[in-house]
Amino acid sequence: MPHFSVWLFRGRPRGLALSSRREDNMRFRPLRFCAILILGFASTGFAATDPILPHQTFTIDSKLLGETRRINVYTPPGYEKSNSCYPVIYMPDGGVDEDFPHVTNDIDSAIRAGEMRPVIVVGIENTERRRDMTGPTQVESDRKIAIHVGGSASFRAFIRDELMPVIRKRFRGNGETAIVGESLAGLFIVETFFEEPKLFGTYIALSPSLWWNHQALVHRASKWLRSRPKLRATLYLATGGDDDRGDAVKALAAVLRADAPKRLTWYYDPRPDLQHSTIYKGASPGVFRKLFPRR
Repeated sequence: MPHFSVWLFRGRPRGLALSSRREDNMRFRPLRFCAILILGFASTGFAATDPILPHQTFTIDSKLLGETRRINVYTPPGYEKSNSCYPVIYMPDGGVDEDFPHVTNDIDSAIRAGEMRPVIVVGIENTERRRDMTGPTQVESDRKIAIHVGGSASFRAFIRDELMPVIRKRFRGNGETAIVGESLAGLFIVETFFEEPKLFGTYIALSPSLWWNHQALVHRASKWLRSRPKLRATLYLATGGDDDRGDAVKALAAVLRADAPKRLTWYYDPRPDLQHSTIYKGASPGVFRKLFPRR
């Protein structure tokens, strides 16, 4: 079992990014504490946007990645006072200065309004985002986006073999899992759907960067889908008005329309009212309510 240490966090305004998607190669080396309670402090740098809800934070010393990874976990209202089990949504870009605050605020608001089922959210903070979210590529310009690319298989193995066992041991999941992400994280999610379709039950990819490696995932999709008539999963794809480079996501939707197995539930939601920079925050409230409706 990988070593991990735990922090407990209370809400504070969002502050200066430690590892944002614009700083993909910044390496965050966390300080080690047994337990810390953050009661709140003023933000610096950028104006506050989404408050950071109470959550648990711990680190895993990953043997597969050769580095320490920081994990943030949101639990739904009433979790501590019940014995109920919940779906678990995993999210890359899951740092408190990344997408974790707005996703958990969207979900928390929907749960409290009775508009979606309670869920647990597991945020995976970035170290080298472009390494983790991309697979191998034969395209020279792809290789130039970061010092390291092509590490998605190792990142997926970290989630499967090191992170998920810890989550299953420490939190009350009900066996239902999902993964959500945008841009290169969306690419990783679609790739994971094709590489390990049973790893998650629901795959949510917003503006996925399917142009990667000359749209290799799109080109292989038809044969792959036709060879798996019993596939059961949910795949949600959305694009903004400015970001479907080469119409790659549109092309994948056409393949799904022609070749998707009967038990694959899939959605393609073009959003011309949103852009690449706004689609995650603009689309996710409706997406979570749609895919996790109140029962």
